[in-house]
Amino acid sequence: MAENKGSSAVSLAVSFLIGAATGFILGILYAPASGKETRQKIKQQAIKTGEMAKESYEKLAEEAEKGIKVVKEKTQEGIEAIREFLEKKKEEYARKGQEKGPQAE
Repeated sequence: MAENKGSSAVSLAVSFLIGAATGFILGILYAPASGKETRQKIKQQAIKTGEMAKESYEKLAEEAEKGIKVVKEKTQEGIEAIREFLEKKKEEYARKGQEKGPQAE
């Protein structure tokens, strides 16, 4: 489930960035402006897009860290459960061995 959540977040971020870039490019191409103004607009939009991409990356990295933490916790819980199970079985085996006593003499 966390995998799907991360995947949809990535898809959403990529779709947003593509849409923003496409809209900006079309706006620049159809708006009457001098070459200098157009270059300035492109530069400003590139900076904005870079900032948005950085923010998206940081959010995705944070979500990935949270997911990794959950996996580590669940793995540790599983290891502890297995240890407890094995310890109980070891005790049961030792107890049964003592109850039977030495029979092979």
